[in-house]
Amino acid sequence: MPACVELKDVTVVYPSGVTALSNIDLTIDEGEFAFLVGPTGHGKSTLLKLLYREELPARGRVFVSGWEVPRISASRVAHLRRRVGVVFQEFRLLPRTAWESVAFGLHATGRSYREVLRRVPDALSEVGLLDKADHHPSALSAGEQQSLAVARVLAMRPPLILADEPTGNLDPASSRHIMQLLERANREGATVLVATHDPAIVNAMRRRVIVLHHGRIVQDEPEGGYPDDLGRA
Repeated sequence: MPACVELKDVTVVYPSGVTALSNIDLTIDEGEFAFLVGPTGHGKSTLLKLLYREELPARGRVFVSGWEVPRISASRVAHLRRRVGVVFQEFRLLPRTAWESVAFGLHATGRSYREVLRRVPDALSEVGLLDKADHHPSALSAGEQQSLAVARVLAMRPPLILADEPTGNLDPASSRHIMQLLERANREGATVLVATHDPAIVNAMRRRVIVLHHGRIVQDEPEGGYPDDLGRA
């Protein structure tokens, strides 16, 4: 199976001199679902940022769907990000209605008006928010806000979905719902990589688990659980 994500001997050093990632070799195949776990500050978010070009490596090579990400020109970054959907812990929603929030991302990536009219209700329906299409984020619960953030990604149908602590601010029921949405996207063909501190969702799903510690991969299990010695640090 071809690789969707590939990192070869990747090191990231921040301007402060701190090494965030060190000598990372990692391959995520197309259609795979994997968890990225590890203590806070040990490189999970940095690794995800490399994949949508918010960070650049000091050394090594980063590939997404065959594109060598650090070598992409600034004018082509938008094309890369059409292929990478990102779900953040902080939701990062626009101060607009649910409908407008989903439509905005589609318009920004060049979808036609007809396509927007088709995809927006489909995405809102998929996450259970079609009846709240005219609601602003302030009128939605935390779980609904994160569902809306997922709908915005699902509407774009990206081959790769990155989720950075997508359940970090949610109750257990909302967390399960968000993970069910990501699992469904994976069944429909998307490659999904989730950074998380939540042992419950990792242990329930039994997918590939990649453990980062001090910026290095120290464990990679094909159907693992959350490591007992990590807790929720």
